Amino acid sequence: MTVSALILGCSGRSLTAEETAFFRAVKPWGFILFRRNIGTPDEVRALTAALRDTVGRADAPVLVDQEGGRVQRMGPPHWPVYPPGGRFAGFGREAAAMARLGARLMAHDLAEVGINVDCAPVLDVPSEGSHDIIGDRAYGREPDAVAEIGRAVAEGLMEGGVLPVVKHMPGHGRAACDSHKDLPVVDAPRDALEARDFRPFRALADLPLAMSAHVVFTAIDPERPATQSATVIREIVRGAIGFDGLLMTDDLSMHALTGPFRARTEAAFRAGIDVALHCNGERAEMEAVAEGAPALAGESLRRAERALALLATRAKGFDVAQARARFEAGLSAAA
Repeated sequence: MTVSALILGCSGRSLTAEETAFFRAVKPWGFILFRRNIGTPDEVRALTAALRDTVGRADAPVLVDQEGGRVQRMGPPHWPVYPPGGRFAGFGREAAAMARLGARLMAHDLAEVGINVDCAPVLDVPSEGSHDIIGDRAYGREPDAVAEIGRAVAEGLMEGGVLPVVKHMPGHGRAACDSHKDLPVVDAPRDALEARDFRPFRALADLPLAMSAHVVFTAIDPERPATQSATVIREIVRGAIGFDGLLMTDDLSMHALTGPFRARTEAAFRAGIDVALHCNGERAEMEAVAEGAPALAGESLRRAERALALLATRAKGFDVAQARARFEAGLSAAA
């Protein structure tokens, strides 16, 4: 079966007839959900099943951004509020254990409704004066601590049968603006980037999935954001960082990128991206992105298959009530 190197969003809590026909024709590798798609647990479960039915693959990835804090698509009244990543630094020696437990609980929430990929952990390391788009989403301001907690989050998710996506490779921490609205340009020298920004990603380079940053690093490629830079992807992501997992774009509809959507997509694939991500569910944009995306093949297909093979490793015998009580007690004690 031919699969397009795409991850696409949809418009609401159920698929329209037009969306169903489009997804059947295009056959994206996966899908992504946002708050507009989240209803009751039964509604989410029905939506994830319907999305997979359009492509005929029971293991088709369904992604969501469920970090905790202000980036949490599933929340009350059906799911608990989770703390932002920055909260875990306050647990001292228990930081990694608490982060892992929280991620394991989130994985349970997601897996119960058919979501098998979480766009976390955030491995960006904020710097003085950087925009707060990362802010308390980060696990701290020291690269090694960010890597330790990020590893714990990734392991907690995978124990629950949910694949992690590390973001935003090779680093969004120094960005002085929000890439949803503008294109960040980072002028730091390469040795400073290597020592700080790239370090957590290098420590977690063995993980299966990553998301690129819509950020220009002038010391490496002064003309193109990482998502569309062959130099950044070849020399930094695949080279200095050593990541050989599947690399997806950040959302192609973000205003950091300019130009027609087909051209945005083609530029990303020319640079070496494996899969294009488009999130807002706008049909005309998705059609243009689909026109610019190739079939998932070669090394990209190998990376995708290797990632999905990890879904079979979900741990058994997890006592949700006991784990949630332990997590909540830890949060209360730290507060």
